[in-house]
Amino acid sequence: MALLKITLLFAVTAITEIVGCYLPWLVIKQGKSLWLLVPAALSLAIFAWLLTLHPTAAGRTYAAYGGMYVVVALIWLHFVEGVGLTRFDFLGATMALAGMAIIALQPISHS
Repeated sequence: MALLKITLLFAVTAITEIVGCYLPWLVIKQGKSLWLLVPAALSLAIFAWLLTLHPTAAGRTYAAYGGMYVVVALIWLHFVEGVGLTRFDFLGATMALAGMAIIALQPISHS
């Protein structure tokens, strides 16, 4: 159950970060409304708050989170931007998730 909870928390955290960065990208690159910066800022604030909910030291959380970010970014690439994924994308995502699991699920010593 811990793995599912951590995985979902990482996924939601990644989505908020991607939304918070994608909306300004739309403003800058595609000339979309400046009003998109408001939900972008809110999304990034939620992202920062979500990082505080992770159950381990900040540096370890960021390291493990990176694996989930890779996966969510590729899902975003496919479903939001309409770009097909390659076998290298799938291989990289699998390796990133394996790294995330190793970091996030390691035995915790309190030394």
